[in-house]
Amino acid sequence: MKTLLVCSVIPFALLNGTTAQAAEKSQPNILFLFTDDQAPWALEASGHPHAVTPHLDTLVKEGAYLTNAFTVTPVCSPSRASLISGRYGSELGITDWIHPQREPELGLPTDTTTWVQLLQKAGYHTGLVGKWHLGTPDNMHPTKFGYDYFMGFRTGGAPTKDPTLEKNGKNQKIEGLTTDILTDHALEFLKNAPADKPFCLSLHYRAPHTRWLPVADEDWAPFADLDPTIPNPDYPNLDVPRVKNMTREYLASVAGVDRNIGRILQLLKDKKLDESTIVIFSSDHGYNMGHNGIWHKGNGHWVLTKNPPATKNIPNGQRPNMYDNSIRIPTIIRWPGIVKPGVRIEQTVSNLDWFPTLLEMAGVELPSDVKVHGTSIVPILSGKDIRWDNDFYAEYSTKHQSHTHMRMIRTPEWKLIRDFLNEGRDELYHLTDDPAEANNLIDSDTPEVKAVIKELDARILDNMKSINDPVLASVSSK
Repeated sequence: MKTLLVCSVIPFALLNGTTAQAAEKSQPNILFLFTDDQAPWALEASGHPHAVTPHLDTLVKEGAYLTNAFTVTPVCSPSRASLISGRYGSELGITDWIHPQREPELGLPTDTTTWVQLLQKAGYHTGLVGKWHLGTPDNMHPTKFGYDYFMGFRTGGAPTKDPTLEKNGKNQKIEGLTTDILTDHALEFLKNAPADKPFCLSLHYRAPHTRWLPVADEDWAPFADLDPTIPNPDYPNLDVPRVKNMTREYLASVAGVDRNIGRILQLLKDKKLDESTIVIFSSDHGYNMGHNGIWHKGNGHWVLTKNPPATKNIPNGQRPNMYDNSIRIPTIIRWPGIVKPGVRIEQTVSNLDWFPTLLEMAGVELPSDVKVHGTSIVPILSGKDIRWDNDFYAEYSTKHQSHTHMRMIRTPEWKLIRDFLNEGRDELYHLTDDPAEANNLIDSDTPEVKAVIKELDARILDNMKSINDPVLASVSSK
């Protein structure tokens, strides 16, 4: 599979510490806008009837809209670990969101090589504003992994208003809406960035993660009196009033992010940096809002008036899953001079692809001793007609609200999910005929389906072996 190859990057310029300065002027700036819990369906560009996202829609019109982008784990910490390292969370010991009280020492292994470090060595001025959630100890601080500047929070969450954030190495309470505050500091970073270096800024919003309110009055106004359309109001026992209320609040939070992204894009334009800056928008995972009877992400919750019975490892109200709505991520890339405006990219890509992609964008060579999964998508972005593997492997071992070992293989036609910890939770969906994943075919007796299960099951095990998945030990013992 594409995502399990050691990738060699074809750089625009071969850089190292001694030659970086000579190439700085030709290197693009990189602005990586990253949200938390952002559903791809919550964009006007996706066709949502109520989303208010004019600035993101402008990016779609001016750049590439990747409609089949996915995360390899649909929860924050392992997804972010894969983004920054190009490796699976199970390889790094991060398989679920990091609980700061229960797991105070857990985080990104200190010997992990990140693409941020490589860009920093190549002459980039690097910064992270917002959420980290890859370890709270000082030896796992963002500045230990390549960021020159950090302002935000190391844990998984912050209040929507009046948050306590780390700035200049000290925690301090800052008044205002968190989305606005993070944008203020991102603008400050851009205004103060050295003129003789390219910059790479990661702006990691905490929205639209719950809680969604409060938001600015202007962000709430379109939704205050809205009776929203929801995806499947006839789902058995769906708590329709609750889904509608959450939909209003969620879309208002998304609108607040979009408004602030507009502020960032305007500054780039004012400073005449918009033509020399690659703007990327994405998220750590997707989101469900009544889809298949649940809300939340891979560690989903039922949103029903009557829940299915609990099991030994799945408490009441929980629905761990690998639905497309959980693993699909919104992704937009504006790259003036390289990406044609308004192009839609249908190939399957994952957050593992960011590592080699960002290096190639910056003209930085991947060191031969650094192993990453994924493939640079630069050839696709530049319009080259190349062969591409559209199959995709993912994993999620939940350990907080529930206990599972879910492993998944997805092709454009089929998806197989196996739970190696809980018998009877395997799922098979024929995505071509059932994109909503409403009909689990795992118990089908037809020869065709049995053949598909056998083939995809073997591929799941092959992928697990290739990354030395710890769960394999439990599989072999059965």
